[in-house]
Amino acid sequence: MLEAIGNALRIPELRRKILFTLGLFVVFRILANIAVPGANKQQLDLLFHNNAFLGLLDLFSGGGLSRFSIIAMGVNPYINASIIMQLMTVVSTRIKELQREGELGRRKITRWTRWLTVGLGLLQAWGLTLLFSRQGVLGSSIGWFTTLTIMVTLTAGTVVLMWFGELITEYGIGNGISLVIFAGIVGRIPNNIYSLLTGGGTNNLAPLLLFAVLAIVVTAFIIEVQQAQRKIPIQSAQRVVGRKVYQGRSSHLPLRVNQAGVIPIIFAISIMFFPVIIGNFLANSPKPWSDISLLLRTYWVPNGPNIPSDILYNLVYFMLIFGFTYFYTAVTFDPVDTADYLKKHAAFIPGIRPGVATAQYLDRTMTRITFAGALFLGSITVLVPLLATALTRLPSQNLYLGGTAVLIVVGVALDTMKQIETQLIMRQYKGFIK
Repeated sequence: MLEAIGNALRIPELRRKILFTLGLFVVFRILANIAVPGANKQQLDLLFHNNAFLGLLDLFSGGGLSRFSIIAMGVNPYINASIIMQLMTVVSTRIKELQREGELGRRKITRWTRWLTVGLGLLQAWGLTLLFSRQGVLGSSIGWFTTLTIMVTLTAGTVVLMWFGELITEYGIGNGISLVIFAGIVGRIPNNIYSLLTGGGTNNLAPLLLFAVLAIVVTAFIIEVQQAQRKIPIQSAQRVVGRKVYQGRSSHLPLRVNQAGVIPIIFAISIMFFPVIIGNFLANSPKPWSDISLLLRTYWVPNGPNIPSDILYNLVYFMLIFGFTYFYTAVTFDPVDTADYLKKHAAFIPGIRPGVATAQYLDRTMTRITFAGALFLGSITVLVPLLATALTRLPSQNLYLGGTAVLIVVGVALDTMKQIETQLIMRQYKGFIK
């Protein structure tokens, strides 16, 4: 692997892309440590210690939320805007047509997503400001000018991260937004390890060793599933194009078990944050709204005050991941378009008629594969942390983040390595992945 990294760095174009991406990572980490003036550090630590859900949001901002930095919201508003635009492609014929218009249509959708990100960012910044103000982080009462200043600052931080993501996608290596989240998680690894070693509440090394073994097993399992594929056999017929004769050949169509990657988890966490905003918005309202606010702020957390609330939260979280896995897979893989592409290139699946029958076969196959992928994502994100907490008896705040963090880091790392490998193969270098 070290030899492959050396070969990659010897390619001027690839070296520039890697160094450009790493440079933006450094700027991102610097911004994550610039706090909004007036935040009470002790109250912040107490709030995050008692609320694991805020820790989930902090995961995507690289620790910026726990410091209440200028990028405290991370890329969450942009992800929410992307969700809405993806949903609109299903219900709006106009947006669906724009997607088919090529580069011009893509630019229009990107522009709308950016403006929607600003609006959602202001809304989420308002919710965070209300939450932190009522928890004593910003004082018991702040004026409208201070509130507006914080909202604009946090929204600007999100826009900067969105810009970083687009720059990495265009001039760097890999998917920019995913790599921004990846950089935030990796930047928190030392603090999380230190918290487990010093704040585990036990002097016995057995739980820590058991946790290390579980982490290795889960990481290996994630790598296997992330690279698992269902290979559909494809037979190409002999065809004549001009004066050239193309002989028939056999190949395969790879369908990934986890076609959606880590996007469903990011989508689900973003949606789960809305009840928190609503709960804090209704905190000072008359009854029955204040009672609803109290219920949301008390029970809508990963580790609620009783077993029913904990089960309800994790069940909703699991179902959102499950549903978004199917939704995003349907967006990224269209069996009708794939069947038409095979038909145009004189290719077919042995035993399946070209056209409609091929599309139906691919749809059935992808549905079954996606079911396994959705179970995998939900289990790693929700069930594995609960199991690890039960076995090791370590603090649940850290372990609840473990499955999500490992899955995102491994998924993004594998996708980025594959892109680097593609660049290496083009220049006849040996890649990362055997």
